[in-house]
Amino acid sequence: MPESPDDLVVLRPEGLYCPPGDFHIDPWRPVPRAVITHGHGDHARGGMGEYHCSRDSIPILRWRLGGQVVHAHDYGKAFTLGRARVSLHPAGHVLGSAQVRIEADGQVWVASGDYKRQPDPTCAPFEPVQCDTFITEATFGLPVYRWPDTRQVAADIVQWRRQCAERGEAAILYCYALGKAQRVLAELRRLDDVPALLHGAIDAGVQVYRQAGIAMLDTERVSDLPRNADCAGRLVIAPPSAAGSAWLRRFRRAQHGFASGWMRIRGNRRRRNVDRGFVISDHADWPDLLRTIADTGARRIIATHGNTDALVRHLCEQGVAAESFHTGYGDETLQDAAAAGEPQEPGT
Repeated sequence: MPESPDDLVVLRPEGLYCPPGDFHIDPWRPVPRAVITHGHGDHARGGMGEYHCSRDSIPILRWRLGGQVVHAHDYGKAFTLGRARVSLHPAGHVLGSAQVRIEADGQVWVASGDYKRQPDPTCAPFEPVQCDTFITEATFGLPVYRWPDTRQVAADIVQWRRQCAERGEAAILYCYALGKAQRVLAELRRLDDVPALLHGAIDAGVQVYRQAGIAMLDTERVSDLPRNADCAGRLVIAPPSAAGSAWLRRFRRAQHGFASGWMRIRGNRRRRNVDRGFVISDHADWPDLLRTIADTGARRIIATHGNTDALVRHLCEQGVAAESFHTGYGDETLQDAAAAGEPQEPGT
């Protein structure tokens, strides 16, 4: 569908741009004014003149971006940018994640950023926002992606750790460093009493969440253990970049697992060369994408990043006006690498 002069959000080389508000949403190139949906590295980049974000995002943006001009806003409290009335609403993705509601020229648009509908003890739950046009992510926009109950998956992780203990092995779980690792630790808090061991890149983000008051399982840094410490029976949480690295040599015997929505496809587990795949995602699955689109009451849907073609095709077949924006956002692997300050590699 061609761009209309009445559109409240348009695609520009720098990112998603709101003409009446004269601001960009999660721009991937430097701009004077950015509204940031959350702190993952593919959405919150350095070099902007000023940043607007939810108040709960401040600790993450300070950690990731350092001293920047940042304006914090409470969820649901409107502020004015240019001719636009803007408010931020919970997205349920990670701590501080927000949808951006824009009201101008007699229209209401909502840009979702990344979001999920499953319960998560580490962030505010998703809030459906009524609008005329809804810009939705489509990271897992295929019918095959349907998430199990995360509480049961957490119980499976505890059972796996105990099985590893019986075999004298460490249980090394690869998690994305911002959001996923903290969510796993929060879920494990009610199920286990053995502190988890953390890679340094994971520990940095965990401490940010702890300082924000998020309750999680007790943890220790691997680097604080004696070099010859026996880690059999311990859950070790590490970023995906640690797989195959020299850092793993200290664990004499270990099994390897991966926590991600991508583990819903068995081929991804084989490609990652891990023993166990645990299906936990901080994005909406296929049923929740469709449920959310319906909840907004939007007459027009714009899908961004991910499996946009399948989602747009399905919606059009249902008589919904749908199209896509091709954006510069990555998948969870890129988000994790950027959040942890690691080299970014193509995701899977």
